[in-house]
Formats: sequence, structure tokens, C-alpha cells
Amino acid sequence: MYRILIVDDEEKIRALIKKYTDFEGYESKIATNGMNALEILKIETFDIIIMDIMMPELDGFSTVKEIKKIIDIPIIMLSARGEEYDKIHGFELGIDDYVVKPFAPKELMMRIEAVMNRYNKYKKEKREIWQKDTLLIDVTARTVTINEKKIQMSPKEYDLLFYFLKNKNIALTREQLITEVWGYDYIGDDRTLDTHVKLLRKSLENYSDLIVTLRGVGYRFEG
Repeated sequence: MYRILIVDDEEKIRALIKKYTDFEGYESKIATNGMNALEILKIETFDIIIMDIMMPELDGFSTVKEIKKIIDIPIIMLSARGEEYDKIHGFELGIDDYVVKPFAPKELMMRIEAVMNRYNKYKKEKREIWQKDTLLIDVTARTVTINEKKIQMSPKEYDLLFYFLKNKNIALTREQLITEVWGYDYIGDDRTLDTHVKLLRKSLENYSDLIVTLRGVGYRFEG
């Protein structure tokens, strides 16, 4: 479910958009102008913003400039003006779509879905993510989920898993793993590594067999 911030000084337009976003199952909040929107964004998070251009206090273009300074979020701009200059200016500022008033509410809902699909695909490509069936490893966010359940692991388990992932399908010696994960100056023995591998396998549940033991050598992560 997406959280949507609707920014428009026209009450009828705000009410119309909110009616349709609520019907689509989105959670929406209203801002009456640009300044109001910036105040809301200081304390709440949203997935996408629908922004009018012509507003008192702070117009849509100026508001987009300020928003882009603090957060990366998709923005659909609304305007009664369909001039090419306005569209170009909006896209130069980083908006994701431009809708001319009057508009069909259903079309706006489809545009929201299209923008969010593109944005989510972009985020996934930008982030370092590895997935196998229901196992999702997000290196960028430093999270691991199985069946959409977040797995809690120790910092060293994360470090070990991410190093395995970085070197998937490569035979890694015990010495190499200890040096790279614990540090070259680590004072300890192989049992520390074996213990963490055991804990990591337990955390990975049904995916524990991704970590293969290589007798006399070390381990390999089969990705």
C-alpha cells in the first residue's frame, strides 16, 4: 500500500484525488500548499507526491526544488497549463510525470501505478540485492528476509554472509575468510569461523545448504 501526499490548493481537486486513492487502497494525506507540504514531509514519510503547480505561498516548481534537496521521492505534477515549457521545466527539476487538468481520475491512478513500478525497479537495480526464491538479501540495506520475515543476525553473521555473497561460487579458504571478515590482525582460531558459519546456516533456515563445506579448504557460497 502506497502512502501518497496530495498537494493542491483547490479543495475539490484534493477531495477528488483522495476519493480515488482511497478507493484504490492507498493511504493519502492532504497538503493545501507547498509550505504545508514541506512541513508535513519533515515528520512523515510518503512513497509518492501529487503536486499542483499554481499555489499560494510556494508554487509547485519551488516546492519540488526544496523536496529534491532532502529526499528522493517520485513526484507527479498537476497543472491547468499544458505548455511545453512547463513540462520541460518540471522534468528538469526531477518530476516523474506531468498531468494536465482537467484529468480523468482513473488515468491518474494508472499513472501513479506506472510511476511507482518504474521507481521500484530503479531502486532494485540501484541497490545491491540478491534473491533466491523467498530468500532476499539486501546488501545495501543490510537486511535478510525469508518469506517476507526479517531475519535477525549478529553483525558478524551479516559480514560473513555478505562476503560469501560477494564471492559466490568461489572456494574460500578459512584463512581468507578470517582475514577478510575478522581482519588480518585477528587473534583466534578456526573454531570462531566454524561457529559463525553454523549460526549463519541456522539463520538461513531452509537455505542453509547454500553454504557448502569444502573439507580441508574452507567454504563456498553456491549462488
